[in-house]
This record gives sequence, structure tokens and C-alpha cells, in this order.
Amino acid sequence: MLEELKEQVYRANMSLKESGLVILTWGNVSSIDESRQHIAIKPSGVSYAELTPEQIVIVDMNGKVIEGDLKPSSDTPTHLELYKAFPEIGGVCHTHSLYATSFAQAANWEMDGISAFGTTHADYFDGAVPCTRAMKKKEITQDYEKNTGLVIVETFRKLKLNPEHMPAVLVKSHGPFTWGENAEQAVENSLVLETVAHMAFNMRALGNLDIEMQSELLRKHFDRKHGAGAYYGQDEK
Repeated sequence: MLEELKEQVYRANMSLKESGLVILTWGNVSSIDESRQHIAIKPSGVSYAELTPEQIVIVDMNGKVIEGDLKPSSDTPTHLELYKAFPEIGGVCHTHSLYATSFAQAANWEMDGISAFGTTHADYFDGAVPCTRAMKKKEITQDYEKNTGLVIVETFRKLKLNPEHMPAVLVKSHGPFTWGENAEQAVENSLVLETVAHMAFNMRALGNLDIEMQSELLRKHFDRKHGAGAYYGQDEK
């Protein structure tokens, strides 16, 4: 079971590189097993050119290495806090992709993330993608990576956001995290987030700063893919 999980996480990490969302070692993907007792995650600082399925690290929910000879990603504590707080998710992805990270660096807390300007955004995200507050000095100097996860969770609690309906966040001055039912979907959401961030950047460059889409259009596009009466795509056989 864990070998299959490692293979899935390896493929997801490689697709992150192939999609152009990361350079060097600037990203990581993880996934949690069905028992929600172990996660598989990319090892820290290993280049994608050298990465193999065998190098994927298995840790328990306290971050203790269960399987693997390498150190897990330094962002592992952030992933763990997301899995603990959001039991609906099965995969987490973190990148420093150009446009989403630009918004994370420029944003003011919560109200200045990535607004919903059009249907591409609404097909995946139920409203504006939020940005966390700036982290406090103590949060940075003590248990930084864990506190990054806790600040994300705090943002979702404060804004009363459903992590299934909003599978993305910008961490102030840092970059984006996304998630999904599995590692593959988490990467897909990162790719979509980068695309809508690029579109939003272009809108601002064109001088259109506050033209958000109609609420009815957002509701239609999100619900037709994710709502109770969703009808986008093919029926499962």
C-alpha cells in the first residue's frame, strides 16, 4: 500500500516539474494513505532530475520518518497541519510558481488575494482565493513550517471557507498551497491557480482592477462542476 502511495506521489511531483510550475527544487507534493496515519512526500532538496519513487519519504502524522533514507521536505509540518485540519483532502501541493507567488508577495491579508474575475476561476474556486495574514515574529522563529499550516487553517476558519470548495490559498510573502482528493488533483489545482493568477495579473496590467464577475455566473460555473446537481463531464459507469 505504501509503495503504491510513493509511486503516486513520485508521479505527481514529476508532473509538477513537467507542467513548468517549479524550477530547481522549489516545490513539493504529498499524499496521505487511506488510514490517514502516514503521508508520502518529496525528500528535501532533491532535484527533479534525480528523483526516484524509492526516494519518496513516508512519515507518520507526527512527522517521524517511517520509511526512507532521506529527510522529508522541509514543508512537511505544513502539509501535516492541513491534513489534520481538513480531513476531506488527500493530497497537498506547494510551489513558488511565478504569478501566484507574485500575488502572495503583493497581497494584503484576505481581501487582496486573487479575485474571481471569470469563469475559468469559477470552474475551480468558489470565490476569491484568500491570502493569509503576515506571520508574527514568534511564529516565524519557532516552528515556522508548522505555524505556516496553522495560519492557513486560521484563515479558512475566520473566513468560513470550505476547503473542498476553495482548494487553494496564498501564504503572505511566501507562495501558494493547493490540495485535492489526491496528489494528482492537488497538482491540477496548482496549475489552474497559476493560470488564473496570470489572467488576473493581465487584467490589472490592462487597467481593470475591480471588475469581478457576476455572482450568479460564478455560482453557475462552480455548481455545474461541484454542486449537488453537477452535470459537467461524463457520468461514472
